[in-house]
Amino acid sequence: MTDQPTAGRFDGQEHLLPVRVYYEDTDFTGLVYHANYVRYFERGRSDFLRLAGVGHAELLDQDEPLAFVVAELNLKYAKPARIDDALVVRTRYEAIKGPRLVIRQAVERDGEVLCRADVVAVCIHLDGRPRRPTKRLVELVGPWLTGETAIK
Repeated sequence: MTDQPTAGRFDGQEHLLPVRVYYEDTDFTGLVYHANYVRYFERGRSDFLRLAGVGHAELLDQDEPLAFVVAELNLKYAKPARIDDALVVRTRYEAIKGPRLVIRQAVERDGEVLCRADVVAVCIHLDGRPRRPTKRLVELVGPWLTGETAIK
């Protein structure tokens, strides 16, 4: 047994991250506060990259540091999650188009979708200017891309 937190697992080209709903995640009704789904999705994207071999700290430690910013985030809420629920965050990196990474995500409970997210993250220089991802990042993420035009 290990005391390390889980980064989830890959199932085919999809990343699955188990998440438990804690009291701090809920509003006064006991339902997950809407903004916390954004946090769950962020964890899913980060742990996807971690398991694919892309570490955020390593990206910042390169000769030309690289970071990500969310440029677009479209959420669709279907059903509420509640305190103590065991959820799964599903993440698929669909494509890399120039500096953009196109990502589709869902939060599920027992296989039922509670919330969906369409995300566009952009690779940037530390001064905020967009930049293309490094060749190494494309090599590590490329095999997981699911879109028809995976890398442009």
